[in-house]
Amino acid sequence: MAAADTAPRGVRCEDQGIRTALDPTSDPSAEEVRLPSHPQSAGVVRTLTRRQLRTRWLLPAQLTDDAVLLVSELVGNAVQHAGAHSFGLRIRRRRGWIRIEVRDPSRALPCLLPVRDSDTTGRGLTLVDTLADRWGVDLLAHGKSVWFEMRVSRP
Repeated sequence: MAAADTAPRGVRCEDQGIRTALDPTSDPSAEEVRLPSHPQSAGVVRTLTRRQLRTRWLLPAQLTDDAVLLVSELVGNAVQHAGAHSFGLRIRRRRGWIRIEVRDPSRALPCLLPVRDSDTTGRGLTLVDTLADRWGVDLLAHGKSVWFEMRVSRP
């Protein structure tokens, strides 16, 4: 059955993917959440990230705000540059760290470019490089995972 056939009549696949991701039971720490490569997906990812970090894990507001900004930048890059129909989000936590991954089927590596004060675009990875404790790219069999990690200090 084609993907278009799985959405209810009158509902676009992109809308269905977004609704599924926004379901309160959706948990990007349990499994990868797939979203359409659509600009509206950035808002969904921000909501999922905030819900996971602040509401479920009770992490500090500043850490959550920074992570929400950074994941939004990674999603923007995936939507704009990967040329795919969808991407995946995964959020993980281990002792003292969180890791957020955005996966897409493109094997093209992102580049950290120099940024001038007058630039209005191209700052995403510079923000990631500045605010995250670590970040990188893992090449996968079919695509890549761009990730960042942030240290979680004890309350």
